[in-house]
Amino acid sequence: MCTRLADAAFAEALWARQLEVWTSDRGTQEKIGNRLGWLTAIDAVAPQLARLRATADSIRGSSPTDIVLLGMGGSSLAPEVLRQVLGVAPGYPRFHMLDSVDPDAVRDALSHAATSVFIEASKSGSTIEPTVMAAEARARIIASGEPNWGSRFVAITDPGTDLHRRAVANGYRDVFVNPPDIGGRFSALSLFGMVPAALMGADVGGILAHAREMETACRGTRVGTNPGLALGAFMAAGAADGRDKLTLLLHPRLASFGLWVEQLVAESTGKQSKGVVPIAGEAADASLGSDRAVVAVSLAGEPPLPSLESIRASGLPLVEIDVPDVTAIGAEFLRWEVATAAAGQLMGINPFDEPNVSEAKEATSGLLNSYETTGELPGGAPDDHIEGAALTLSTAARESLHGRAAGRFLQLLRSGDYFALLAYLPPDREPFHAALQQIRSSIGAAFGCATMFGYGPRYLHSTGQLHKGGADNGVFVIVTAPPDSDLPIPDRPYSFGVLEMAQALGDFTSLDRKGRRALHVHLPKRDAGMLRRVFEQLASS
Repeated sequence: MCTRLADAAFAEALWARQLEVWTSDRGTQEKIGNRLGWLTAIDAVAPQLARLRATADSIRGSSPTDIVLLGMGGSSLAPEVLRQVLGVAPGYPRFHMLDSVDPDAVRDALSHAATSVFIEASKSGSTIEPTVMAAEARARIIASGEPNWGSRFVAITDPGTDLHRRAVANGYRDVFVNPPDIGGRFSALSLFGMVPAALMGADVGGILAHAREMETACRGTRVGTNPGLALGAFMAAGAADGRDKLTLLLHPRLASFGLWVEQLVAESTGKQSKGVVPIAGEAADASLGSDRAVVAVSLAGEPPLPSLESIRASGLPLVEIDVPDVTAIGAEFLRWEVATAAAGQLMGINPFDEPNVSEAKEATSGLLNSYETTGELPGGAPDDHIEGAALTLSTAARESLHGRAAGRFLQLLRSGDYFALLAYLPPDREPFHAALQQIRSSIGAAFGCATMFGYGPRYLHSTGQLHKGGADNGVFVIVTAPPDSDLPIPDRPYSFGVLEMAQALGDFTSLDRKGRRALHVHLPKRDAGMLRRVFEQLASS
């Protein structure tokens, strides 16, 4: 793979934006050309460092208790990585990311709306999730007695979007317009990542300086010493050799970085019935089979990763990355972006589009339209029940079971498959989060397979592209449960709970239409004990 990149003079072609290095098709070249702004994101942000500092100082001066980022997918994961890796600087407001429409998650994030500043982030300016989150935040600010609600908002979007126009018209505190040729998942070093970083008190200049050093290294023409191209060649070689499960072994301080890599790699490579399957957040003792390649990311000066020696001894393909300090996270963003661009070239795909993401959106829209007419979401009769939970199979799963009960669904896992657990519940809330992680680990151990986990609707803008556009080697379980207390959406005929359920059903419908093996488990109530018992029976059947 390194030889192929060298023969194509990929490093020179990438930075010169020579589109023919990916494809000779003019239409695809045009699409790629409209997505390469990430190559100069540092140049776009650096002149705005003074403005970023001024905005951060101004917001601190108004003494808010919290800053809440309202985003989804590419506009939210990089800031969350920065929050968890770098932390919020002393004296700065608490920072939260809301990328869920679950009623409980929305309530939690907006519980201090009267003293919060909100960042509304959307490349398209019309993404449904941040739009409805912002509507609820606006309503709560007004209810607190502040009619000038726009002064409590900051917008990040592309030029000329609905959000751009609304932000100007409603007097948002600040409006940051990002270059339009940067795709969401490649936007970490753009204003989508750096505005939130500044509002957390991070050293944005330092982050960009590390990224600039990586840029210099990634311009090198020797593939073996070019950190981005070498990693991209490793990823593509693994996929070509049947080792498509790219397993991320991360230092605990960098654990959240796995979420961002997962989105970047899955959404960029999971198409045309091929893809690299990023595996992040597995248990440390997970068994790694012959379908794995491993990237281990250590932090300099910290103890070595516990399982690294055993992986070295196993002979599994392994790349080791040593991050010098946490502020070098900016360099890692760029390394992986370059690697993903190179892997796409080697795999013969366009790494900058997401052709299957719209399918679940369209299915969700159809369900919401039906709800507006009938007052309920359409759905057929379940195939079975376990512990009071309704089990519904996709057509491909039903046919593959050959008449066996839905409770035998996990028996459909084959060698080389991965299992994906997809939960429409409030992210990271206990006791559900612990139960979901235990379920993931136990299924991986019982069936000897790689496992993925994601909260909806977040994963729809991340791994969802891979699920539907990648190879047919995924087995999917979608988990839903009605909220104990729903929450209406201002100026919409449906609630946050209805939207969340429509998104789950929309994705299940999309997986079904793609012929994927999928199971929808709907709990009658939010009960972590019930969830555990359901999966205990599924795993033992």
